[in-house]
Amino acid sequence: MNLFTDAISWLLNPAQWQGQYALPTLLGQHLLYTAISVLVAAAIALPAGWLIGHTGKGREIAVAVSGAARAVPSFGLLILLVLLLGVLQTPLAAVITFVLLAIPSLLAGAYTGFEAIDRRVIDAARAVGMTEWQIFTKVELPLGMPLLVGGIRSALLQVIATVTIGAYVNLGGLGWPIIQGIPLRRFDQVLAGALLVAVLALLVDLLLAALQRAAVPAGIRSPSPDRTSSSDRNGRRSARRAASVTA
Repeated sequence: MNLFTDAISWLLNPAQWQGQYALPTLLGQHLLYTAISVLVAAAIALPAGWLIGHTGKGREIAVAVSGAARAVPSFGLLILLVLLLGVLQTPLAAVITFVLLAIPSLLAGAYTGFEAIDRRVIDAARAVGMTEWQIFTKVELPLGMPLLVGGIRSALLQVIATVTIGAYVNLGGLGWPIIQGIPLRRFDQVLAGALLVAVLALLVDLLLAALQRAAVPAGIRSPSPDRTSSSDRNGRRSARRAASVTA
């Protein structure tokens, strides 16, 4: 409990909110690397995932690539890329690492969203004369959006957690208090940094969870219990009226 109190005291210390390594600056760096990495990964993974989901071809390759990318240790890959590209290209090495981490979740969210759609819906759209582009934009994208947002949610959380190791190669971010505090045995500082990363991930998760629920098309949302019970009551009243009239 004392360690937790010390961590809160460290966070509230005015010295942590000013200077080169001020917490707002570290937060901005963390969010910047996260946003850039996920956007680049989305530009690569989403078109490929949509194509796989729409055509039904290449799923095995996507699964194999995703599995291989998930198996690569992010910290080892970051160090390897820094050594290969040079210390002057450390930001590029970090972005490549985070992009490779985000691609599997985005790719899976894109093609599984399309695969989850009842094929009879797609057949009906073709039967009424819709083009493939119209099917993609007006049927598959709206119906596949919840799973896609779920993939984005997973990718963001993984990247937010992994950007923490960027501080090891002097990229800043919320991992800086952790990396700096470990050799100094400042465990209050280490815990404070971990709490910041955890709170950021929790807030992003809550926001994306709300967006995922909002992405479900209105026509296929499950009615709330109150609305369902109200509909049942109205239906029973109507049935009683009809029975009385018939009698």
